[in-house]
Amino acid sequence: MTHRGFAVVYTLFAVAALAAPAVAGAQDAAESPRTAWGDPDIQGVWNNATLTPFQRPVELGTQEFLTEEEAAAIAQRNVDRNADLWDAPAQRTEAGGNVGAYNNFWMERGRTVVPTLRTSVITDPPNGRLPAVTPEVERWLNSDEAARRTAMRRGDLPVDTYETLDGGDRCLWYRGVPSFPTGYNNNYLIVQNPDFVLILQEHIHDVRYIPLDGRPHLPESVRQFAGSSRGRWEDDTLVVETRNFNDHAFIRNFNADLTPDLVVEERFTRVAGDILDYEFTVNDPNVWTQPWKGSLPMWLNAEPLYEYACHEGNYGLTNILAGSRAEEAAAAK
Repeated sequence: MTHRGFAVVYTLFAVAALAAPAVAGAQDAAESPRTAWGDPDIQGVWNNATLTPFQRPVELGTQEFLTEEEAAAIAQRNVDRNADLWDAPAQRTEAGGNVGAYNNFWMERGRTVVPTLRTSVITDPPNGRLPAVTPEVERWLNSDEAARRTAMRRGDLPVDTYETLDGGDRCLWYRGVPSFPTGYNNNYLIVQNPDFVLILQEHIHDVRYIPLDGRPHLPESVRQFAGSSRGRWEDDTLVVETRNFNDHAFIRNFNADLTPDLVVEERFTRVAGDILDYEFTVNDPNVWTQPWKGSLPMWLNAEPLYEYACHEGNYGLTNILAGSRAEEAAAAK
């Protein structure tokens, strides 16, 4: 079968997949898998890759949901794009400048939009986009320093110091809380016992430890990359509140630093054997003028989770900084 033939078959599968979760999600809660001690069983490897954008495209205006035809068209365009990239001839890159990164084989963008057919992961504000930021954050986003930092992280300017690069470049911290899909490695391993839930993020080996025993949050003076998480069961939903983030807290695709007042609430509900509904609320009053919410279903992945060994911190930073110094020396001549 040709790549185009696969595309047609896959599009039919994608349309069916969009409709199936609505039926599966309606199952009686008593049918949800249970642990030996009676809690809802949310264990497994879950994947949140999706073709649904984080924010609603401006051109969609007030359109909250796609039609099934529009969703199928998005899935088809993705299949066509992958086929085109697969068939594309090899290209030679020149030394200097942007030499590219991973090719499309490694990308994991998802196959369909979310089952609800929402036009964005963000569900509130109603326009499906991040709310307005505070005046102070607005000034930063429009500042020359913000533009300079973005240019250095993108490779358009020499990097002045390793501290300018983000946690992903330094193999420290990549996903953040809440966690959104990126180009690849969108898997999460969840394990649980009566007192804890652990979430291992595939990307850069981060593990979140979530106590369920009612203990208080860490003291305000103790700040962590993933914050201080505390969980509780509300019927069949695991509710997790996270606070006490350190100064590395961030939201993907948002170009300003978050503050110590950031609080995130997440809700995990297994609505079907292979679907884990994930909802979240983000509140940082120093950054946004109102809290905002989103919904991102996760799909059970039957494959095991393999180690993601991030090595950029071993030699990548040295090479980036050495290359930056070489660029500056060349420009000086």
